Amino acid sequence: MLKIYSTTSDRLMEMESHADVAIEAGAWFNLIRPSASELRVVSEVTGAPLDALRAALDQEESSRIEVDDDMVLILTNIPKNDESLTFGYDTIPLGIIISEKYFVTVCLEENEVLEDFDSAHHRFFDTAKRTRFLFQILYRTAVLYLKDLRLMNRKTDEIEQALRKSMKNKELFLLLDLQKALTYFTVSLRSNRSVIERLMRLFGNKNVHHIVKLREEDEELLEDVRIEYDQAIEMVQVHSDVLSSTMDAFASVISNNLNIVMKFLASVTIVMAIPTMIASFFGMNVPVPWQGDASGFACTMAVAAALTAVVTYLLWKKRMF
Repeated sequence: MLKIYSTTSDRLMEMESHADVAIEAGAWFNLIRPSASELRVVSEVTGAPLDALRAALDQEESSRIEVDDDMVLILTNIPKNDESLTFGYDTIPLGIIISEKYFVTVCLEENEVLEDFDSAHHRFFDTAKRTRFLFQILYRTAVLYLKDLRLMNRKTDEIEQALRKSMKNKELFLLLDLQKALTYFTVSLRSNRSVIERLMRLFGNKNVHHIVKLREEDEELLEDVRIEYDQAIEMVQVHSDVLSSTMDAFASVISNNLNIVMKFLASVTIVMAIPTMIASFFGMNVPVPWQGDASGFACTMAVAAALTAVVTYLLWKKRMF
């Protein structure tokens, strides 16, 4: 799907997406799950190479920056909600291409990052101010990471409370899935942070000023982006450490519960063995006490009960029950 937008003084206009239609400078080309024909149209109009446009369509593509004479390609990983996953957290690549006249975004799926840049929020961004628009997208990405991390932390607390009440495999598997999601977030945030550092060096290079212009307010926004990513990286590291400690603690609790159960079963086995042993002795074809006595059975049962009570008391004193 291809949509082309251009910011005017009072609104965000959507333009026709055809190769033979003149597109004014400063337009934003937004590609979501693009077809081959849409990629060709964007390539012809903007001059962006097809390889650069297809880069973000690879699910495993890592964050990076490529600079050509007339183009800057920024690949970054953004968070997404995936209902097929237990927690619904994953990351996908987002490609941003800045040329001398146009701004292009390419992504495999609809995402929350670009949803806020619509006609209802047109006063907060300008497609013609390509540098600032780039930083706003990166800032929005960092904010979404922080939001998802807070949701993960809240979910971890809920699972922990459930595990305190009953040890079930379901909750443990949920923690494992959450730990996996945090690992993906950690890798994506660190690679995105490297992109931010490269951007800070890149915009200090005068050789790219003919493509993008870095204004003073843009520098402040880029610094805000860096701070948000630093906060996100710190938060995801803290959550990962807490989750790992929680997993280790509950693994110890489960192991301890197993030891308690085995100790109890061993004690029950010892207690139950005493009546069985006495009954075996008196069941042998040899002379035994109270043989032929009418009260022999009662005496035998009394001895078995007494010994069982003594052993049970001793085990209880040793906290085996």
